[in-house]
Amino acid sequence: MRFLNSIWLRFFVLVWVSASLLGTDAAPGESRQPIAFPDPRLEVCGLPGFNEDKPVLRRLPLRLKDQFRPAVWSLAQAPSGGRIRFRTDSTTVGLAAENPDFSNMHHMASVGENGFDLYVGRDYLGSAWPDATGKIVKEWTIGSERKMHDVTLYLPLYKAVTVHELSLDAGARLESPAPYDVTHPIVYYGSSITQGGCASNPGGACQAILERKLNADFVNLGFSGNGLGEPALAKAICELDPSCVVLDFWANPSAEQYASALPPFVEILRQKWPRLPILVTSPFHFPAEDLGGQVAREQSAKRATAREFVKQHRRGGDRKIWFVDGLDMLSPEQTDGLVDGVHCNSLGFSYLAQGLESPLRKALHHRR
Repeated sequence: MRFLNSIWLRFFVLVWVSASLLGTDAAPGESRQPIAFPDPRLEVCGLPGFNEDKPVLRRLPLRLKDQFRPAVWSLAQAPSGGRIRFRTDSTTVGLAAENPDFSNMHHMASVGENGFDLYVGRDYLGSAWPDATGKIVKEWTIGSERKMHDVTLYLPLYKAVTVHELSLDAGARLESPAPYDVTHPIVYYGSSITQGGCASNPGGACQAILERKLNADFVNLGFSGNGLGEPALAKAICELDPSCVVLDFWANPSAEQYASALPPFVEILRQKWPRLPILVTSPFHFPAEDLGGQVAREQSAKRATAREFVKQHRRGGDRKIWFVDGLDMLSPEQTDGLVDGVHCNSLGFSYLAQGLESPLRKALHHRR
């Protein structure tokens, strides 16, 4: 009997020592380590007001609500561009979240609109989406052995979501992520195309692709149908500390509205940052342009407005503003990148990212 007691004592000491070395106080037999959200080791990126409003995941802080039109504020509840980043040696990652108002637009995949993507390093691993009740419960296997991984969860592009908890293997380590190479975010302002419509999944939006290519943080201020170049959004950007601003709001205003809105929007930014890199994009190719008519005239006028505006600014001594021709981002030969003749599918966003990458690298090289 003493011999058996000695064996059991040694067994429990071994279990206790193993748990201590793994940095957990999990009891024998536990298989999961719940991580309540938020947690200081889980870095939330792309949502500037998160530290003020947590655990709510939205793109603009609550204290600024009255400065925006109701449509803009409503769209800001969708955490497009938001990411949860961390490092772990867990072989699995679990997610418990809720998306009670999920829906499915006719021209957009449900995962992109309502779901999450999980990336390990720069590699896409899989997605999660709501069930019929709006609940999201998912567990991914991210490796077969214990070693540290950089993990990114991309949040839904078009629907508000609540994250309850993440979970790891019992005994797994959890650490804050490595910082981005470009820690001051690139801020993108625009329309539904900027917001991510109609990427198949959140990690397939243009800004997320560029994030991985440049290892650069970003904030997505694209507002579907409502990217009108309003001063309130320029002032909101002035509360941030960006490395660069990309103005991509040509899609929603008329040609006349665009020509009227662009100068004061840039002027607000220049009053705050005289030397901040700014990229002004122009329309990419819509198939309807080939047919002429009103669409062709509108797109041509906006393209000319953006080009001439930047040219005049540079002649006036502003050397930190650049024009990016949308036709260099998605050309007439690349219309297979459109889902409805207007919005990009994931292939289209890959085209946009490829066309924008070089100008962004140039701008970031010249940042203040």
